[in-house]
Amino acid sequence: MHIFYEPNIPSKIIALNELESKHCIKVLRLNIKDEILIIDGIGGLHTAKIIDNNPKKCIVEIIQTRDKYNKRDYYLHIAIAPTKSIDRFELFLEKSTEIGIDEITPIFCSRSERKILKPDRLNKVIQSAMKQATVTYFPILNDLTNIKKFVAETTNYDFKFIAHCEENKKLYLHDFEIKNKKCLIIIGPEGDFTGDEINLAKENDFIEISLSNNILRTETAGIVACNTISIINQ
Repeated sequence: MHIFYEPNIPSKIIALNELESKHCIKVLRLNIKDEILIIDGIGGLHTAKIIDNNPKKCIVEIIQTRDKYNKRDYYLHIAIAPTKSIDRFELFLEKSTEIGIDEITPIFCSRSERKILKPDRLNKVIQSAMKQATVTYFPILNDLTNIKKFVAETTNYDFKFIAHCEENKKLYLHDFEIKNKKCLIIIGPEGDFTGDEINLAKENDFIEISLSNNILRTETAGIVACNTISIINQ
């Protein structure tokens, strides 16, 4: 069944937005009485029936609602330095959304090569991934934040980790008892964190970890971290 995104569902009769209406009627060629699935971004998975096939304002009737659909028992926040190639950062957004993530904060570090992001475009990538994987909760995408400000002000987590490539003795992420926990993981830019950034994180109760025996690209590290947390919680 085809999946659409509509964050505003005030009643059983709703109109899809113009973009989703066009995709539904013009591209997929769905018609009156056809059924679709709608995710609302706050945990709802709705089965709906088309009652007006207007390609600019498709009207549907909700016939079944499942609340808290696939709600996870853990919370994952990844703060990650956007890559120079925006395509690679968008890959991280897409795959982490499909796997399962609650919050994403782009961070700006001393060695960062990207200083500008377009949140509207990034949220569209997330939305598309949600529909692909039937993810009903829209991950929070925060504004680009300076790493020093971020690590100094972030609290209220069961575990706070910093993943980096410096050669010192570190445990792997999977070595920790983090099932059903609220976790924050920070991942640096292509040139990694500086020593000062690592020390600042440690001073603010971040635990140094490794994600792999190999040196990973930034976006790969983010995806591996996300998937590791997901597997631990299965």
